[in-house]
Amino acid sequence: MMSYLSLSAETRLPLMSYQHVKIGLVLSCVLATLSGCKQDAGSAPAPPMAQVEVITVTTQTIPDEPEFIGQAEASRPVEIRSQVTGLLKAVLYPEGRDVKKGDRLYQIDPVPFQAAAASAKAKIAQAEAKLVQANQDLERVKPLLAEQAVSQKDVDDAVAQELSAKAALQGAKADLIKSQFDLDNTLITAPISGLIERSRYYEGRLVSAQTDLLTVVHRVDPMFVVVNVPESFILKRRRDIESKKIHHPGVYQLRGRLTMMDDTAYPHEGVLDLLEPGLRTETGSRQTRITFPNPDRSLLPGQFVKVRFTGDTKTDAILIPQRAVLQGPQGPFVYVVGPDEKVQIRDVVASTWKGDQWMIDGGLKAGDRVVVNGLMTIGPGAPVKAVPWKSTAVPAADPVPSTPKQG
Repeated sequence: MMSYLSLSAETRLPLMSYQHVKIGLVLSCVLATLSGCKQDAGSAPAPPMAQVEVITVTTQTIPDEPEFIGQAEASRPVEIRSQVTGLLKAVLYPEGRDVKKGDRLYQIDPVPFQAAAASAKAKIAQAEAKLVQANQDLERVKPLLAEQAVSQKDVDDAVAQELSAKAALQGAKADLIKSQFDLDNTLITAPISGLIERSRYYEGRLVSAQTDLLTVVHRVDPMFVVVNVPESFILKRRRDIESKKIHHPGVYQLRGRLTMMDDTAYPHEGVLDLLEPGLRTETGSRQTRITFPNPDRSLLPGQFVKVRFTGDTKTDAILIPQRAVLQGPQGPFVYVVGPDEKVQIRDVVASTWKGDQWMIDGGLKAGDRVVVNGLMTIGPGAPVKAVPWKSTAVPAADPVPSTPKQG
């Protein structure tokens, strides 16, 4: 085969011209393609401006009702102890039931106390006899003194004997009162009406006076609910009241509403009737007490409940839908549409929930336009078209980003 180098000049020129033409055709196609791409790029339409739904922030006066965890207590927990030392003879009540004031609870063996009472009565009779004798002796010696048949000392001795007999009689009567008191207290009765606990001791136990706790009776209507309010809340609430952010009618004008731990509402309203004067050093909180009627025995001692204090109102409050508040690395924030119709990111202080809304304590002011719907399509600096939010048109499960999207 003949190589290209062995060809003559006339033969090589046509071959070179053919290759140049081929290369030129390829370049022409590439340039034409690029020119077509530029034309397509220049003719593509601009992306549409994102539409978002916004609310305009307004201030309003709303109830300010802080909620805390409280614990129910009996309004009168009464300890039952024996007033006398003796042998427990009988337990007379059904444990864990209702008892009425005056119902019999325990019987202490009364025999020793009956004997003591009888002995005290006998001492009274003896003292009365001695007093009669002393009176008679005095009546006999007084006339004899005038006749100088007895000395003055004899009369003085008779007077002293009468006074001593009177004192002995008074002492015997006091002994009878004590003996009768002990005898009466061998039968232990309920001092109040309420629910009674199980007995700590049973028949045959020697119980000591004022020492051994027999049982406890709880008055459960009404009931107390005790709440420990943190010091930080107390300080903030005082500042808000002083700055007129919160209208406060007075501590003892406040009322309480209960929610059970299964989120059912307690039907009766309570009254705040005690505010401890100082803080508890072990918890750094101030204890308050609310009294609730409990006719149905729905509340029990030791039960935990949620307590909402009512009566205060907050002025110039800002509420926005919960869905508008997002959570970022620095805390809660919202998207705000500025005057230039561009999105701004705004850090806020979201304090408490009010139904399906957040109460905002800082970061927003009246007139701000907060993005509520369309959060997935925007980021800081993005131009948007803002339209009013219609809450009924928002689906319940619209996903929202947890961190700001970079525009």
